[in-house]
This record gives sequence, C-alpha cells and structure tokens, in this order.
Amino acid sequence: MAYIQGNPGEIHELARYEIRPDALDEVLDAIHEFVAYVRDTEPGALRYEVWQEAEQPTRFVHLFVWRDAEANRIHGDSAEVKKFAGILYPKCLEPVEFTEYRQVDANAAFRRI
Repeated sequence: MAYIQGNPGEIHELARYEIRPDALDEVLDAIHEFVAYVRDTEPGALRYEVWQEAEQPTRFVHLFVWRDAEANRIHGDSAEVKKFAGILYPKCLEPVEFTEYRQVDANAAFRRI
C-alpha cells in the first residue's frame, strides 16, 4: 500500500489563534491581503490556507506547507509577515500557537507548482 506523505524536506505547519470579536473585520482584511502577497510572491509556499471556525468565527487556523527550510525562512523574514503580525498579534486573546507536523497520509496529493 502506498502512502501520500509529501516530499522530503517539506515543512508542514499549523498556526491557531483566536481574536477579539471587535477586530474581526480588520483581521479578515489583513488575512486576505497577506495571503494574496504569499500567493503572488512566495513560490516556496506550496500551500497556505486560512480557515475560519464556523461556530466561533473569531477562531482561525492557518495551514502551511513550505518547500523547504529556506522557503520558511524567506517567509518568516519578510516585511509582510512583520506587517501582518503587527495587525494580528495585538488582537489575539492568547499568543498564536505554531505547531510543525509530519504528514502521515492523505487521500490525494495536492498540486505542487
């Protein structure tokens, strides 16, 4: 049986946070602007998705797949990350929780550009 586990060297991360209800519109605008930047300028970001919890719309999860450690470093060092964090972090109820994962399996491989 074959498993879908991603490519060697890829970094799989998840970020979770909850924001103040009064900050929702501003944070959503910042998310859209930030993801557009990642989509347009970071080819090493193989996957960058933001999910909003349906029952608690002030809770979010970001899913990242980086091509390698260098792509992750480039992202983390960018001015846009600092700008986004400057908007987001003060509006969070607790610090953002970042967790790195190892892909075990999937029903299909996502398209790597």
